[in-house]
Amino acid sequence: MKLTFFSTQSYDKLFFEEHNKRFGFVIDFFDVSLNEKSVNLIQSSEAICVFVNDRVTRPVIELLAAKGVKVIALRCAGFNNIDLAAAAEHNIRIVRVPAYSPHAVAEHAVAMIMTLNRKTHKAYNRIREQNFSLAGLMGIDLYGKTIGVIGTGNIGMVFARIMLGFGCKVVAYDVKEQENLILAGGSYGPLEEVLSTADVLSLHCPLNEKTRYLINKETIRQMKHGAMLINTSRGGLINTQTVIDALKSGQLGALGIDVYEQEESLFFRDLSEHIIEDDTIARLMSFHNVLITAHQGFFTREAMDQIAETTLSNLVAFDTGAALVNEVKVTG
Repeated sequence: MKLTFFSTQSYDKLFFEEHNKRFGFVIDFFDVSLNEKSVNLIQSSEAICVFVNDRVTRPVIELLAAKGVKVIALRCAGFNNIDLAAAAEHNIRIVRVPAYSPHAVAEHAVAMIMTLNRKTHKAYNRIREQNFSLAGLMGIDLYGKTIGVIGTGNIGMVFARIMLGFGCKVVAYDVKEQENLILAGGSYGPLEEVLSTADVLSLHCPLNEKTRYLINKETIRQMKHGAMLINTSRGGLINTQTVIDALKSGQLGALGIDVYEQEESLFFRDLSEHIIEDDTIARLMSFHNVLITAHQGFFTREAMDQIAETTLSNLVAFDTGAALVNEVKVTG
């Protein structure tokens, strides 16, 4: 079976070519994202592989169907960028990687907390300029602080366990509670309680109609004054302009984001020789208490190995008529 790969980065090609030695797919790699124009790059492929910022809309799916595409393989867990109803109407199957390395994203969230708290990024730059002053670098002990976790799936559970290991109190909110979190020493509470008690609030939930702009003017108002907010899940979980207002007023004490609402025009690209036209992210970058990374949370060797292996295994299952254990279907 032939596979057309969109939004290819150098590391994608490296890992997928290595794992494909066992599978033997014919793969066309393209660095452009999938859209109504780039669909024309597909030549005789039954399958395509896309990532988080490829927009698989109804018009795109109609063009894919006309091209003879039968399956779309997501090399990620989230699928909010795909029109599932349109795919079902055109009998195009959707498969994903529901779990690769939850430790990768969870550990990145912890790294963001530690960096913002102890200001190691500032210290690094300061020392390189031969400035050994400690002024402005004071943090707090995380030990004994309350960590709010919204979403306790695979990643949220790993994150919660790490923070419990720090000696923190972990209080979580999820529509489906995990007994393992309670056994580990964490607890669950209503969203209002998590917001109002957390010194650090970390988001680990999917993006859907119910969670879009979960962090908004009202929920920020309920948060503890000066709390830290971390988002390594999906950019659309927070209303960015509202967060900027909260940073300006001091209601939010610090912000760490590995995802951004409009990231598809920025992330995974070298724009060092360009003027950034996005005024919102430019404003965020101007705050001393904001840390931004470019969707880096998943990026470990272990995660990339698992992503490549699972994606190609999903396609083998489709090609051989086996059960698609990682299929995404329309619900409701």
